[in-house]
Order: sequence, then structure tokens, then C-alpha cells
Amino acid sequence: MMKGRSDYSGCMSEGSATTTSSTSKDEEIEWEMRPGGMLVQKRTEKSDSLAPNLLIRVAYGALRYEISVNSQATFGELKKLLTAETGLQPGEQRLIFRGKERENGDYLDMCGVKGRSKVILMEDPSSRERRAIEMRRNAKIQTAHRAISDVSMEVDKLAEQVSAIEKSISNGTKVPEVQITTLIEMLMRQAIKLDGIAAEGDASAQKNLQGKRVQKCVETLDVLKISNGKVKPVIVTTKWETFDPPPTTAHWEFFD
Repeated sequence: MMKGRSDYSGCMSEGSATTTSSTSKDEEIEWEMRPGGMLVQKRTEKSDSLAPNLLIRVAYGALRYEISVNSQATFGELKKLLTAETGLQPGEQRLIFRGKERENGDYLDMCGVKGRSKVILMEDPSSRERRAIEMRRNAKIQTAHRAISDVSMEVDKLAEQVSAIEKSISNGTKVPEVQITTLIEMLMRQAIKLDGIAAEGDASAQKNLQGKRVQKCVETLDVLKISNGKVKPVIVTTKWETFDPPPTTAHWEFFD
């Protein structure tokens, strides 16, 4: 009887250990809800590393790509791999599989993607429009930079002439007033050009800088015009010397 109880107790103990082990194992399993409402075991990095890679064919217009990707990856992860190949950012991509656009969180294997499966890549229309707007904006900025650069070079030349006039007047040399007036008119033409340039961002800052340079040169010339009017012109006189004729010492002989 004692032996029977002992055997029964041993069996209970062994069975209990098995049940406990099974229960513990079940408790370690984590579950997640997949697209479509399917409840599956949650994937971990370890399970992903054990999954095989798939060679997927991707069609992007007339271009064709073969992408190696983990079978348990998502379409969002596939988009990241395609960015290096196509230059399209993940947010600019639309992936079509079996006639349906797939979301970033959709898993490849759960959607039926297998080796050599074909996925169609399309550029998102809204992103294409944004890119076109951005290209036009960049073109305008470049045009503005070139126009401002042209004005800057002209202002450099005119500023040198302003400095030359300033130096002459400071040395007491009167400058023809028409020279100052003409220079002011040339500077104002550059100011008009600047006003006609549509600029933004850094180009706008450069435009304002050149506008201030033009204004400073014009203000300097206005002051120089007043100073130039006070400069007395230098009168050059020529003194002539007179010479007395030498005494005549010649003797003339007359012949009959």
C-alpha cells in the first residue's frame, strides 16, 4: 500500500511538473493582433532573424528592381530599402500587391508575398506635386540669387567711382557736377532693379544688403555734391616774358 501511494504520488508529481512546465511555456508566449483581425504569436527579433529572406521583384514604371528582404518584414520596411534604389522617400511611395495598396504596418508574409512575388511601386501624386512646387521655388531662388549677384557687381564698380570722387574733393580738386549727378542716376537704376527682384529667405537678406549699399552711396554723393560746390576752382594763369631785341651792330655797304 505504501508503495502504491508512493508510485501514485510520483506520477502526480511528474504530471504536475509537466503541466506546470506547459503552463509556464504558454505564459511566455505573447500575442498580437494582425491586420484583418487575426491573432498571432508576437514576433521578436529572434524570430525575425530566423525567418528566410525573400527576393521580391519591384516594378517602378519602366524600371525593375530585385530587393532582398526578410519574409516577416513589413511593407514600411520594404519602402526604406527602396529609398536607396529609387531616391523616393518612404512617405512618397505607394506599394501595390495583388491589386491592393498595402499599408506600412502590413506584413509581407501575412499578405501572401513570397519569393519572386511582384510588387508595384508608384509615386504618391501629392508628393509629386510637392516636388514640382519645390523645384519651381528653388528655380525662383536661384534666379533671384543670380539677379542680385549681377546688381552687386555693378554696385561694386559704382562704389569705386564714389570713393574716387570723394578722394578728389577731399584733396581740394573740384569735380564736374554732372559726374556726380550721373553717378547718382546709375545707382538709382540699380535700386530699381533690386525692387523688381522677387526674393525670399537668404536671397531676401542679400537683396536688402545691396539695397543698403546703394542707399549709402547715394547719401555719400549728396554730401559730396555740397562739399564740391564749396571747392574753389584752380585758375591757371600764364605769364609771358618779353625780350628786348639785341642791338644792331651790322654795317651795310652800298655799292654804286
